[in-house]
Amino acid sequence: MKKHIANYLILVLIMTGNLYAQQKRIYLANDDHTDFMWTANEAVYDSAFVHMLDYYLEKIDSTKTNPDDFQARFNCDGSYWMQAYQKYRTPKQFERLISAIKSGHISVPLHALINCYGGMPTEAAIRGMYYAGQMERKYDLRFRMAGSMENNTIPLGMSSIWAGSGAKYSWYGIGGYGSQMSYEYRADRRHQLYNYTGLDGSSVLMKWYIYDERKTAPLGGYAETRTAIPSKNAVKEISSMIPRLDAMCDTISPNSKYPFNAAAAFGYGHDDLETYLSPEFIQVAKSGTTLTRKVRVSVLEDFFKDIEKNYPKLPSESVTYGNEWDILTASMNETTAKMRRSTEKLRGAEAMATVVSLKNPHFADKLIDMRNKAWDAFGYYWEHDWTGDSKVAMKERPAWQINQQKNLSTYADTLQNLSAKLLGNQIGQSVNPRFFVFNSLSWSRNDVADLEWKGEYPVKVVDLQAKMEVASQLITKGEKKFIRIYAENIPSVGYKVFEIKKEKPAEFPSVIIVSGETISNSFYSLRLSRSGAITGITDKRANNRQLVKFIEGRYLNDLGSGDVESGKPIEVENAGPISVTLKANSDFPVKHTVRVTLYANSPRIEIENSIDANFGDVKTWAFSFDLNNPTTRHEELGAVITAKTETNGGNYSSQNARYDWQTFNHFANMSESDYGVTVSNLDCSFFKLGRSSVYTLDENASQLSALAGGRVDKKWEDGGFLGFPNQNGETNFQYHFALSTHQTSFDAVGSMKFSLEHQNPLLTGEVSGGKSASKQNEYSLLTVSDPNVLLWSVKPSEEGIENGVIVRAWNMGSSKSNPEIKLSHNIGSAWKTTHIETNEKLLNPINGKLSVSFNPYQMNTYRLKIK
Repeated sequence: MKKHIANYLILVLIMTGNLYAQQKRIYLANDDHTDFMWTANEAVYDSAFVHMLDYYLEKIDSTKTNPDDFQARFNCDGSYWMQAYQKYRTPKQFERLISAIKSGHISVPLHALINCYGGMPTEAAIRGMYYAGQMERKYDLRFRMAGSMENNTIPLGMSSIWAGSGAKYSWYGIGGYGSQMSYEYRADRRHQLYNYTGLDGSSVLMKWYIYDERKTAPLGGYAETRTAIPSKNAVKEISSMIPRLDAMCDTISPNSKYPFNAAAAFGYGHDDLETYLSPEFIQVAKSGTTLTRKVRVSVLEDFFKDIEKNYPKLPSESVTYGNEWDILTASMNETTAKMRRSTEKLRGAEAMATVVSLKNPHFADKLIDMRNKAWDAFGYYWEHDWTGDSKVAMKERPAWQINQQKNLSTYADTLQNLSAKLLGNQIGQSVNPRFFVFNSLSWSRNDVADLEWKGEYPVKVVDLQAKMEVASQLITKGEKKFIRIYAENIPSVGYKVFEIKKEKPAEFPSVIIVSGETISNSFYSLRLSRSGAITGITDKRANNRQLVKFIEGRYLNDLGSGDVESGKPIEVENAGPISVTLKANSDFPVKHTVRVTLYANSPRIEIENSIDANFGDVKTWAFSFDLNNPTTRHEELGAVITAKTETNGGNYSSQNARYDWQTFNHFANMSESDYGVTVSNLDCSFFKLGRSSVYTLDENASQLSALAGGRVDKKWEDGGFLGFPNQNGETNFQYHFALSTHQTSFDAVGSMKFSLEHQNPLLTGEVSGGKSASKQNEYSLLTVSDPNVLLWSVKPSEEGIENGVIVRAWNMGSSKSNPEIKLSHNIGSAWKTTHIETNEKLLNPINGKLSVSFNPYQMNTYRLKIK
């Protein structure tokens, strides 16, 4: 009886908070780690999520009269759980879940599933959290957790993306399976609680404990409250963590590796399909609570709020840790490339859709279900279980991956085609055929535009705004013919109208010269070998400097044939006054085709490669440059980073990082102090810098090798490889690169603009509007006054154009910027929103325009309502 009274008094004292300052504070957070489609198929996982939430909601209700620390709580590790519950339970049951989230008894993060972010495009990482944003606005919620798990690496820029999407906290717990890095190398960390900070200065509070792989499920892992697999005695296991966490808090001096009086152990489920534990956590919390120690059954946010309140000055880390499991998506490289191509296609499709929506606000309502599946695809496709090493994974996961890709690609294609058709219908037609040329980017452009053409040729093409003929030529792509024109001064996020007349065109001089395997324009002279490797590029703007160097047996755009003269004779395709293409075919080292195009009026060297057969080994396209100790920068995601360790002035961590494969988003650039080259890349997710290895970064290499596909990482137990074998049977792989040199130091804005232009060609569509249609021959939806601030996306609000135009822009400059955003209509009201479109701050447009503020390297998102 005395013992019960004493325990009761302890609890009373704790509840009153009188001992809070002296107490150690221990947080125990239960979850069930999601290894999606590793243990079971999609339907079984959906059922497991729903039934687990049923169980925990019942336990929450049954313990609501307990002292606050001893109430049931549960942590979902993805918004997919909530989505499944919404799908398979009644609205009333879903409201019950929402209430538990609002009361702090169930935690849901922004991300849909546990992803490997290093292979994702920046916009894909954002759109994968859009379901959470929809729920925030519909149910007046805010989700503050975001993270990843089990993978041993994380990109630098995810801190900015998460913070910009509304996250404040992140927990990272790694695993040992399949890592190519040793335990000793991965284990120790310089900080266990810190501000994970982007180049823009935004951050999330990160918990990433020192990892002790010698224990079954250690702190620093992804099931920190569990010590036995399979579980034998959950209470005993969870209880064993109390003294370990208590000991962590014994050393609170500033020089301690853990100078905090609060500690947490997160996660129990490990790789299990289901976890039903609630009384066990409550029992441990009660028995572990003493006069000097409070133990709480918590959601993840509880611990972070404690740290945030009591330790406001945490250390900061602003580094990348490279890529590990991220690389496994190259085992289905063409499917992954289609995800990347469709991500980029959305930019133009949504820009056109925004223009159309201003006059036809509900045209895309019929696409909402398709759109939501596309957002789900972003959140699901890069789910971390790409290891391909379970029966379920091998049997069903590849088809699931392909289905996600099709969901995204179908939406992007459908939206673009429909928007182009309706935009053409909003522009007045004439007796002669007319077409528009649309620019989805935020600066005026001069570039080629291709219109599918089934009529007679030759014809005369006239720029109606400039009232002058433009150069044109007929080209063939696949089975279709196109009129290619050189379009000038296409306005920012807008269009110009062109007319086709059945008249003899003017003769435009051909300045592109072909001589055997050499092609030249006013910018370059280039030799394409029979193997498809480019063996020489003379840069005429740089005193005829040679750009290509033979390195490690490879030239430029070299697949590794070993003999550059192996292959069929070079062919000339689509020769005309605007462009000329050289084509190479070779069967070595695998059947492949290369097309290199030079333009009369552009310094862009465009390369279209294909591998036309299945392969099972690792393939790379090598780009070997004649540069002297260059520095490489590349777009990771949410950041353009320098490929050097932090100790050498770069952005790669000097410890715990993996260095052999770098993220290859829009571009990589190699530069000397006053000369360099940008490589634009649409399809590949990674490149290797020189001879970089797991533990070493070849910082001044002048060769990069784009990963064309393959299984890179070996398994521990049998020497096999992680990922899906033989590219899941794929036999057609597409790759799009472009090169351009610069005679200055590196300029991130210039490299990004070059790459965006290459990957977002000018769009065209037939004009078909009637008498009431627009008579404008030129139109611009949006302008941004600072050229360093690049439009990243423009789209109708998720809830419809009536709720505003969503504008996302990225300051690529190293200085703060205060640009003015202007629409074709006056802006009546505006908000700064999260990247997932939840309003955060009301802004004040003046005279229909909006002045905004960006930190260096910052991406911001805004909601602009038109008067």
